[in-house]
Amino acid sequence: MHRTQRKGGKIYVEGVSLEALADRHGTPLYVYSAGTILDHYRRLRGVLRVLDPLVCYSVKANSNLAILNLLARAGSGFDVVSGGELERVRKAGGKAAKCVFAGVGKTEDEIEAGLRAGVKAFHVESEEELQTIAAVAARKKGRWAPVALRVNPDVAAGGHAKITTGTYANKFGIPFEEVAAIYRRAAGNRYLRLRGIQMHIGSQITQVAPFRAAVRKMVPLVARLRDRYGLDYFDIGGGVGIVYQDALASGRDGWWRTAKAQRFLTLHEYAASLVSLLRDLRMQILLEPGRFLVGNAGVLVTEVLYRKQTGRKHFTVVDAGMNDLIRPTLYEAFHQIEPIGKPRPGAISTDVVGPVCESGDVFGHDRMLSPVERGDRLAVLSAGAYGFAMASNYNTRPRPAEILVTGTRARLVRPRERVADLWRGEKKS
Repeated sequence: MHRTQRKGGKIYVEGVSLEALADRHGTPLYVYSAGTILDHYRRLRGVLRVLDPLVCYSVKANSNLAILNLLARAGSGFDVVSGGELERVRKAGGKAAKCVFAGVGKTEDEIEAGLRAGVKAFHVESEEELQTIAAVAARKKGRWAPVALRVNPDVAAGGHAKITTGTYANKFGIPFEEVAAIYRRAAGNRYLRLRGIQMHIGSQITQVAPFRAAVRKMVPLVARLRDRYGLDYFDIGGGVGIVYQDALASGRDGWWRTAKAQRFLTLHEYAASLVSLLRDLRMQILLEPGRFLVGNAGVLVTEVLYRKQTGRKHFTVVDAGMNDLIRPTLYEAFHQIEPIGKPRPGAISTDVVGPVCESGDVFGHDRMLSPVERGDRLAVLSAGAYGFAMASNYNTRPRPAEILVTGTRARLVRPRERVADLWRGEKKS
């Protein structure tokens, strides 16, 4: 169920008003709905229940310990891409045995850390990496490394070029045609255990066809390798997209509804297209959702500082900047922007911009907003994924506080940074 809604004119996350949270904690401020995260996790497992999948949440989307703990307690596994993410998961109560360790550039120290922790498997992205993992394992007496190759199926997923991962133009994975030979060579190495096979074709995929095309291409190869090497699992990756427009739509499936003219796939369509292909594999199926679980669960609250009119444009200057949410600058991404209080009558076309000294510090161009005044607060919606996780201290700006809401309870899960925190550890010449 969608839990960011307007009630009595004001925006609430679950049972807590954003105005009350902004009054108490200041802005910019990240607010997350625990109920939305758990609902999306359970829905995803539910539509695929016949496969009994292991959902491995992609930690890079949002790595706050409270969110990781929430998912760990629900039974989730985790997809980590660094030694730091692995330590975060363990700190949050997640099980290393439910962690898959991905990433194209694992260091030897990270590989060693994964071996010590006992990860489910390393997802290997090149033959040279496979050799390095074997060498690290060989230095550990009596140790072997669990591995699965990441296959690049050369299937275009659509969407922004910076978030597609499944074609030969991308840095990820091993070309489909080379995989069988690498498994054959790896099978002879006593320091490796072949556990599974993995693919991931991209992010924010809103149509079912790319998923079905990639899985259909992979299944015959997976079945052959399963029979030959006793592989345990097939990881089909993540990438299910979310609605960034109409993010305040009411009703049970508001977050899956049509955004303007584009029709988004539903979970039932996603499941129906894949279950028939995967059911007969007799293997554990893994999924790696990130944005899907947390994206629509998060809101960035920001305050209006100034309004200005140039010869051509009207600008609304807010206190959040591209250092707090870089997606619009980095990906030309759309986020719906709404006043968190009762909207005033009328509308004005305005660019919503931040205070960072970059022309690209823009949250939205030519947005039709109800008239706002200095001191009003705005909600940048669907900011739960790749928001705080990609935040920086550019312009020596402290990062926002983070709040996790469960029902009518709001918990501060990361305090706002102080300016003095930003140079801790630095030395004057």
